[in-house]
This record gives sequence, structure tokens and C-alpha cells, in this order.
Amino acid sequence: MPIYSNHLINDPIYGPIEIPSGLIAQVVAHPYFQRLRRISQLSFAHYVFPGATHNRFSHALGALHLTQRAIRELRSKEVEITDEEAEALMLAILLHDLGHAPFSHSLEFILLDIHHEDLSILLMEALNEEFDGKLDLCLAIFKDEYPKKFLHQLVSSQLDMDRLDYLSRDSFFTGVSEGIINYKRLLKMLDVYEGELIFSHKGVYSVEQFLMARRHMYWQVYLHKTVFCTSDLLCRIVKRAKELIRNGENLPVSKSLYYFLQKSIDTENLNSYKSEILKHYPLLDDIDIINALKQFSQHGDFIISYLSSCLLNRQLFKVKQLEDPMEDTQLDKLRQKASAQFSVSAKDSQYLVFVGEQSNQAYQLGTKEIKIRLKDGSLHPISTWKEYTVSPKKIKKYYVCYPKQLEFFHSQEDYL
Repeated sequence: MPIYSNHLINDPIYGPIEIPSGLIAQVVAHPYFQRLRRISQLSFAHYVFPGATHNRFSHALGALHLTQRAIRELRSKEVEITDEEAEALMLAILLHDLGHAPFSHSLEFILLDIHHEDLSILLMEALNEEFDGKLDLCLAIFKDEYPKKFLHQLVSSQLDMDRLDYLSRDSFFTGVSEGIINYKRLLKMLDVYEGELIFSHKGVYSVEQFLMARRHMYWQVYLHKTVFCTSDLLCRIVKRAKELIRNGENLPVSKSLYYFLQKSIDTENLNSYKSEILKHYPLLDDIDIINALKQFSQHGDFIISYLSSCLLNRQLFKVKQLEDPMEDTQLDKLRQKASAQFSVSAKDSQYLVFVGEQSNQAYQLGTKEIKIRLKDGSLHPISTWKEYTVSPKKIKKYYVCYPKQLEFFHSQEDYL
């Protein structure tokens, strides 16, 4: 296996990123990690933002770079981080997205009914066996089982190195300037108090700006109506493929994709399929899905052929946003029209007309809040700061999707 030695990678966000030699370099060179080159960071967001073609590999390296800077900053403030802890922390952030499915969040809980972090742990544990237990501390930090809680907070919290990188990276590649954050200042304001990660009062405005930038990125990019419409289409294509395979159809897909299409795997039976998951999941990536879409577009089944052609050729569905969830009677009426126009069954019309909801919460109150150390030395959640303006309210929006040929909403009477 090739090993990098003090290798520098040029990153468009940060410039040179250094990959430490030794264990970290070996993990970066491992096929499990190299697979992230073939997992898109933002699914089909490039259908709206053409530059958003970056991948989980570059995001993981960016998060590693920010973690290296955070370690240096904390050590400069006499926070004790041993070399062993530093290496384990860097490995934890490097591998935090190892379990992402093809097209990232789009197919989460679809191919397997398992959260990607649980799959990350499964793959990290397999790596740990391969590297003779050298990832024990990494796993303890990742699973928040290590006494120094601030190490886990750097990996996973409401302001961690993962979020710092993906906001910077995604805003850069989409060109959405509202997502730009002052990550340099945020890193400078880092400190540890009584074992917890905190921020100096000098950085409070930067923290608030970070929270608002994340909120704006969710509405403008991650939850953009065309972006989530493509995710919905992809999910329905995979569900249709599962249905066809389980009804005896022979679909032309890769062996690894076929395995997950014909199995029902969730957290309850995960251990029963562990060896097979470790065999097939690391071989599954965006390429399998794109190739499948090409094959499906020529299949005899109208639903999977039509949906795949729409997604491949960006002939996307109409998305109508609603103030409230659509009533069942209204939805049934729309599906009846789709059934008649496309000559499909009432059951299959559910693939053509579907509803959903999306939610966004800028900040969560509770025990895991971002802590600010004030001038007098006291520690407080940022939500208690007198100038704090970020709402913790969860905003929900509802929508209905359907083929543009149908145009249900030409008039209010047609809709009703």
C-alpha cells in the first residue's frame, strides 16, 4: 500500500494541506478512504450550481486541515493534547464520513436503513482490525467515549471542524456568498474550560454569523427545491428498482448495488449482515448509481425508465411549495390525473406525484449548546447572550412534486 510522506495537497479553500506520514497517510491511501473521491458532497446540487461537483474526499481533507489548526491553537493556550490524542483526533475527523452512501444524504436510509455514522463506525472498526488496534483511541473519541470531551466536540457538535469545512467548501463551489464564514477567527477564539470546548467572548459575533450562514446555506443550497427534487427522484428510482428485483426482475446493475437492492438491512439486523456489508459497501459509489440510471432509462418498466431518463437529462419535476401539508383527498385527485395521462396504475401514480416536507433549525437549545466565556470569566450558552438573535425555532415547509406535463396548478379550480 502506498504511503505519503509529509505529502502536501493543494486545496482551493486553504492552500496546502499536509497529510502527516505514518498511520494517517496509510489510512488516506486505503481503499475505504479513496472511495470518498467517488461520493459527491452535494448529490445533484450541480444541477442548480454547476460548480458544485466536489466530493467527500476533499471535504474530509479540509476537515483534517482545520483540525490540525485547532490542535495548534489549543496547544498554544496550554490545553494538554498528547501526540497520541492528536493523531487519534485527526483520524476521527478524517473518517467521519466514511459511511456515506452514493450521492451522500440523498440515499441515506434508502439502500440501507442505517445512519451513515453507524456505517462509518462499522468501517472504522474494520480498519482498526486491519491496523492491529491502532484506531482504538480514534474510535473512542468518535463515539464520545473518551474522558476529554472537547476532542469529540471538535469532531461532532453544533460548531465543529466538519461544519466549518463544509460551509466554507460548499459556499465556495456553489458561489453562494451567504455561506462564507470567518473560520480563521473562529479557530483563534477556540479554548477549553473544564473539559469542554468553548469560544472567547471576542468571537461571539463570528459564532452568530456562522449560525446564520449555516441557516442560509440550508435554505439556499441544501434544501433548494430543485436540489431536493432530484434527491426525491433518485430515492424513488431506487425504491422502484427494489420493488422490481423483489418481484423477480433481473436489473442490469453492479453486484454490490444488486446486493443492497435485494436485501432489507437496518440497525436491528446489522450484525447479521456485517461481513457482507464490509464486502459490498466499500465498492458502492456514485458510479454504480449513474451506470444503473443509464440502464434503467432503457428498461421496459415505464416508471423506472421515465424517472431515470428525467434525472439523467435534467427533465425535473415541478415542485410546488405549500403552506400546509396537502390533504389526502387533494393528493388522490392529482394522482388520478397522473394515472390517466401516463396510463399507469393508481399504485404506480405514487411514483409520479408525491409530497414531502423539509425542516431547518439554525440552532438547538439544550445540553449541547455552544459555550461562550465572557469577560468576567463566566461561561454561558450563546443563547443567553443579551444580543443573541438566532431563533431556535424549527421551520417546516411542505411541497408536492409532479411531472411538468401535468401542470395541475393552472387554476385554483383545477387544484381543488
